[in-house]
Amino acid sequence: MRTFFPSESCKESQLHALNPQSWLQVERGKLSKLTSSKFSSCSSSSSAESLIKVPEPPVLPFFKPVDYVEVLAQIHEELESCPPQERSNLYLLQFQVFRGLGEVKLMRRSLRSAWQKSSTVHEKLVFGAWLKYEKQREELISDLLATCGKCAEEFGPIDIVSQLHADLNSNSNETAIMNADCNLRNVIFRIGDEKIVCDRKKIAGLSAPFHAMLNGCFSESLCEIIDFSENNISPLGFKAISEFSVTGNLNEVSPNILLEILIFANKFCCERLKDACDRKLASLVSSVEDAVELMEFALQENSSVLAASCLRVFLHELPTCLNDDRVVEIFSHADKQKRIIMVGAASFSLYCLLSEVAMNLDPQSNKTACFLERLVESAETKQQKLLAFHQLGCVRLLRKEYDEAERLFEAALNAGHIYSVSGLARLGYIRGHRLWAYDRLSSVISSITPLGWMYQERSLYCEGINKYEDLEKATELDPTLTYPYMYRAASLMRRQNVQDALAEINRILGFKLALECLELRFCFYLALEDYQAALCDVQAILTLSPDYRMFEGGWQHTNRTLVCEHVGNWTTADCWMQLYERWSSVDDIGSLSVIYQMLESDAPKGVLYFRQSLLLLRLNCPEAAMQSLQLARQHASTEHERLVYEGWILYDTGHCEEGLRKAEESIKLNRSFEAFFLKAYALADSSRDPSGSVTVVSLLEDALKCPSDRLRKGQALNNLGSVYVDHGKLDLAGDCYINALKIRHTRAHQGLARVHFLRNDKAAAYEEMTKLIEKARNNASAYEKRSEYCDRELAKADLEIVTKLDPLRVYPYKYRAAVFMDNHKEKEAIAELSRAIAFKADLHLLHLRAAFYEHIGDVLAALRDCRAALSVDPNHQEMLEFHSRVNSHEL
Repeated sequence: MRTFFPSESCKESQLHALNPQSWLQVERGKLSKLTSSKFSSCSSSSSAESLIKVPEPPVLPFFKPVDYVEVLAQIHEELESCPPQERSNLYLLQFQVFRGLGEVKLMRRSLRSAWQKSSTVHEKLVFGAWLKYEKQREELISDLLATCGKCAEEFGPIDIVSQLHADLNSNSNETAIMNADCNLRNVIFRIGDEKIVCDRKKIAGLSAPFHAMLNGCFSESLCEIIDFSENNISPLGFKAISEFSVTGNLNEVSPNILLEILIFANKFCCERLKDACDRKLASLVSSVEDAVELMEFALQENSSVLAASCLRVFLHELPTCLNDDRVVEIFSHADKQKRIIMVGAASFSLYCLLSEVAMNLDPQSNKTACFLERLVESAETKQQKLLAFHQLGCVRLLRKEYDEAERLFEAALNAGHIYSVSGLARLGYIRGHRLWAYDRLSSVISSITPLGWMYQERSLYCEGINKYEDLEKATELDPTLTYPYMYRAASLMRRQNVQDALAEINRILGFKLALECLELRFCFYLALEDYQAALCDVQAILTLSPDYRMFEGGWQHTNRTLVCEHVGNWTTADCWMQLYERWSSVDDIGSLSVIYQMLESDAPKGVLYFRQSLLLLRLNCPEAAMQSLQLARQHASTEHERLVYEGWILYDTGHCEEGLRKAEESIKLNRSFEAFFLKAYALADSSRDPSGSVTVVSLLEDALKCPSDRLRKGQALNNLGSVYVDHGKLDLAGDCYINALKIRHTRAHQGLARVHFLRNDKAAAYEEMTKLIEKARNNASAYEKRSEYCDRELAKADLEIVTKLDPLRVYPYKYRAAVFMDNHKEKEAIAELSRAIAFKADLHLLHLRAAFYEHIGDVLAALRDCRAALSVDPNHQEMLEFHSRVNSHEL
């Protein structure tokens, strides 16, 4: 949600009296179609069971090192000292690590670093195209930046011709010598019936073969006329060559003649001519058709500039160009020599990109397998090989090519990728060796520090109490894994233990909005004939992914109407009442469902899509939120409304100043609530001037004077209260929060609690947060905040609840670890942080653990965590200083 957060300094003062601040401050840094008959009978236990299916978790085609912290630290260390040409590959490896962790923002940052640190044109092409592919739905951002006079650099074109240089020094020197001699005589080349008069010395200067022919001991050196009819060059082509020998230019030469000259230049080793021809042809490539036709010549004639230009066009058209069999064939059948011509030393990066795009299109396709085969061939380092082996193994497994899959998984495992044992275990199970698969996983678990996925995988090969114990252990080690929750919930549902089943699936939906979990809960509600709740979930699913197909592909988007038949129709007024109720109770999924339903009415869609984007941000779905913002812009009913949505799009993608400019443009057209709110928000974020808060207050007051609904006015009051608190105006802040609560802005309880605390009334603050906990459907953050207003034992109890509700929140781990350190239990403190770090790459957790290691004298471990933390945020100033200090100790 777009809101103002309490300042860190205030948070520190609140906790100082009761929390182990000496440690916490270390890192703080100041239905095919579901039929009606099937649907109507789903309340019976047998029908419900047919819907309640939990598929096995897939073997993911990702790099998943056992100790990702160690790998990130090694990458960071190598980046500090490696030559420039190796940096892009290291950032690509870093990207693969973050991809295995599911850290989308960090993945993109690594890709951008790879692009920025590219040392060749080919690397720039590949990583630029990869960034464009990752942001393929964000082209609008580039257009919006252009309206503000700013360029999105990574989307810009690359001038291949000027940036790809050739080494022609020897030839140019020879030409200079020839040019110095003015006593020239002509030679005539006959091609068919035509004769072309040429400057003998100029032609001789084109290459060593021509020089030997015209000035050496060959008979042609004595001839005035030389027959060139058998050399596959036309008279027009040779006239252009003759002109080039004098002028050094290929002006107004048609593409077909250029191709003739290119072949001729290769045959007679005319490097300058070939390079000029190569570049001229490269400048003419403007479409996929051009690129397909010319790439074949480029590869045959070793024309790297032309090949790079064709590659640029192919990559620019990803993913659609991979639907062209001719393009796929070019990439699939390129041997090592052709790959060098086409992409230089960036072959591995190219096929990483192509294989990812192909897997997203169809992981079982022939082109996916072919691209991954080329990836294996291109791999040079150990990490590149294990990734390529594992990814191709996953595709072979999907294609049921089991023998080849086994060979690849074994190769990846032998190269050090322990996660590939999951592929081997699946193959063993498929072949009927269930006990072997169980024992193979058990061997891994007993030999290293186990991770959650290992127990999840082993649970597939056992039954009864052993299976449940493994699934519980998997959740304990990695609570982000969805399969254990789904399996336990489905088992409870089959045993008619309805409430426990819903509670189990709600555990993960409370902090991770996984579509497969929503689908399972939808099935539960169908089985219970709770159609209103079922409709809520299916509409939330379709909001997040409009093309999502349920029941293993059998549920069509349009068949949502089958559920609607069992639910009463809401009027527009009903919908607004429901939205108000659910928004006020912090029921984000329920609010999403209501908005989905309202979008099917005649209500203005721009504002509804905007509200949808706010909810999706609150649910940590930034990509879906951006799609909703773009739809809001598309459906804006006025120019000033459109400018507001454009401002939020720019702000949410890191372009704060440009977002502020859009808000100002909107206000000039119409003084609206949303325009003032956007300007206040952007100004508060971008202004470093303390006096800027006066302007923010004024803007929020202006916003509150404009027409709007209570949902948004409550947010503005809450934000205004936060500004007042930051400047010690507690009475004004309290009034804002109380007024927000009067219109049921439930989150204002948190701000009012802060006011109570700053007035030294901790009991009132605790009570205020208790009210929020009672009202909010999603209340993990409320428990965390309440822990700041009570004694240590109550705080520990609240933070245990937080970890149970949302294990991704890092503060509880830091608090418990700091308590351990205060009690001189260093091992327990480090273990507490390590259990969270195992599944969440968090800067603050790594920073605090590094401080603990430094405290106990383990400099190497502290340095490792420093380097891993800097991989997460390379510009974190306190972490950089920490790293410098620890590194000096290590040296």
